[in-house]
Amino acid sequence: MKRSELQMKVKSFRERIEDASQTLPDEKAQDNIALYPKWTGDSKHYPVDYRVQHEDAVYKCLQEHDSQPTWTPTDAPSLWAKVLVPSPEVIPDWEQPDSTNAYMTGDKVRYNGKVYESLIDNNVWSPEAYPQGWKLIE
Repeated sequence: MKRSELQMKVKSFRERIEDASQTLPDEKAQDNIALYPKWTGDSKHYPVDYRVQHEDAVYKCLQEHDSQPTWTPTDAPSLWAKVLVPSPEVIPDWEQPDSTNAYMTGDKVRYNGKVYESLIDNNVWSPEAYPQGWKLIE
């Protein structure tokens, strides 16, 4: 097999993996970050809910658009939301969400060395800022 044929097969296989990764639930996204395509700013078309990897995190597209170099997932919050909740086996550190990626009932986080569970959907407050929205687990 020629080198160019092998490169084409590898590229095709990678594209199939990236397509298949889109079917995983958000809870599995961060644990499988390498499966997602890297964000690119070269006019790539991104549909709603499409996930990409960028700066060691997974982001979900909020608005269908064609990418531009300055519309990175970290710089364009109207276009992208970071997937904050990893698999149920992992309890992440609390991270300030916005309205597009809030914590939901049952989500667990670590905050100031303790584990909390969200008691409400669309929870964008820390356990310290809104204690009624969280239950101390350990």
